[in-house]
Amino acid sequence: MKVGRSPTAIRMLRNGPAVRVRNPGDRQPRQLYTSSSVVSATMTTQFNVNHRLHKPNWDRAVSEAEKIVGYPSSFLSLRWLFSDEIANIALHLRRMVNSNHPLLKTVKGLLYNGQNTMQAWGLIVLLVSKAAGHVNVDSSADEDKSGVLRSQRALAEIAEMIRTSHLMHNGLINIYPEMFSEPIGHNDMSFGNKIGLLSGDYLLANSFNELSILKNQNLMELISSALRDLSEAEFVGRRDSQNNPLPSPFEPLDRNNDSTRLRFNPLQSSSEQLQGDMPLTPALHDWTKRNVLSAGSLLGKSCQGALLLAGHGEQLQKQGFLFGKHLSLAWQAYLDLEPFLSDSMYSLGMSFNLTSAPVMFHLEHDSSLFREIDKGVNSIQDVDYVKVHDVVVNGPGINYTKQLQKEHSKKAMEILNVFEESDARTALSNIIIAMDRE
Repeated sequence: MKVGRSPTAIRMLRNGPAVRVRNPGDRQPRQLYTSSSVVSATMTTQFNVNHRLHKPNWDRAVSEAEKIVGYPSSFLSLRWLFSDEIANIALHLRRMVNSNHPLLKTVKGLLYNGQNTMQAWGLIVLLVSKAAGHVNVDSSADEDKSGVLRSQRALAEIAEMIRTSHLMHNGLINIYPEMFSEPIGHNDMSFGNKIGLLSGDYLLANSFNELSILKNQNLMELISSALRDLSEAEFVGRRDSQNNPLPSPFEPLDRNNDSTRLRFNPLQSSSEQLQGDMPLTPALHDWTKRNVLSAGSLLGKSCQGALLLAGHGEQLQKQGFLFGKHLSLAWQAYLDLEPFLSDSMYSLGMSFNLTSAPVMFHLEHDSSLFREIDKGVNSIQDVDYVKVHDVVVNGPGINYTKQLQKEHSKKAMEILNVFEESDARTALSNIIIAMDRE
């Protein structure tokens, strides 16, 4: 097959995650750099006080976790790279190098395996699968050497394919007649839209084809509802002409007044509130709803589905969903903080998400910032990002976001107690700890 000679395919293959297989001769669980006592009954206290002394590096945490499940953290494996469809997409992407289409940035983010992406979603699903084990399943027919069911591996790939297809579809741009003065610009962007649309559709179609092969109606319904949530997320709040999100107006908030506390949490019943130190204010409600729909639902329901495939009951499946949801929200809060750290490149005027947690919390504190953000109603590029950055950095939003990240990390850590002590559970705790910025 000629795909092996494609320079783009070769670069993708070289940059993709290496497959790390655990040594079959290892009879004892591999000792990681954070002892498994981190996730014992006293795990929460240790997480808040002592974990910084043994804080693992993110890359190392992911690397060790991959060894445990014997699988790379992304679906971009050999069987995908050496397919005619992916080879054709790679060749078409080469034609777009000089077009500045947003799809190129999306693809770059998918291939870059650093802390700025969460292409470890499949890895999380596999770790949860291994940590929980399986019951009432014919393991001889469906299990590999790592202890993870083949159907669970398929589900991990399905989750990443759906996530990737969603990102590619989000890379499309709205083209209007006055957008380009030269026909070549219009043609390049139209071509990029076609590739992004078809690539996303191809991955989405394949994900549900793989899902149908598992022949589990309950799992099909669960993952379909996650896809529904991804679609609904695109209609939350205000948007500019390119569908970039903008904060919706709300009144300034006195956080010392308990009457501002909301009585519900998005996508949970009233009996399952956040139960943290932070009141569920309008900004927190908006941020949580956006990010549960756009990310937390898919990861949570994928973890839930993995436990469903393993034969576990509804109660443990529910814990799997909550773990994935809280881990996703902790990760999002972690990413939201990045533009506002010291020496950040965003202070030079680079754009960032205007619905990120620090901005939303600051708007609750001082609604006058809406005057600048409202300039982006037609296009977020009309917003003075340097001004917004400077205002948010000097406000309370940073500390509130750090607290938010800690609360979701703490919740995820607590849920790990439902699993027996194992190297997979320790790897999950290491990933959570590696997200702490302090």
